[in-house]
Amino acid sequence: MFTAGSRYAKTPVTTAKKEDGEVNVVKLRRLPETEGAPLAVEGRDRLDVICERCYQDGTRFWHVADANTELDARDILTPPGRVVQVPED
Repeated sequence: MFTAGSRYAKTPVTTAKKEDGEVNVVKLRRLPETEGAPLAVEGRDRLDVICERCYQDGTRFWHVADANTELDARDILTPPGRVVQVPED
């Protein structure tokens, strides 16, 4: 259902009932405990740019999202100058 590199790759899937049948759903995923290095957000940073710089892989943006507390990953990058945690590789 998900690619091997997806944050949901090892998350259990179950079914949920709907009025017109059932649908496959992903169970809630516990965020992993992470050790990370602090990084100051620069004005035009994006999570994929940060991950390309730190991991040489922009698709790992979700590692940084998981290591920080916001529900909306876009909020991780504001305000500029904010220090975020970037998990070790």
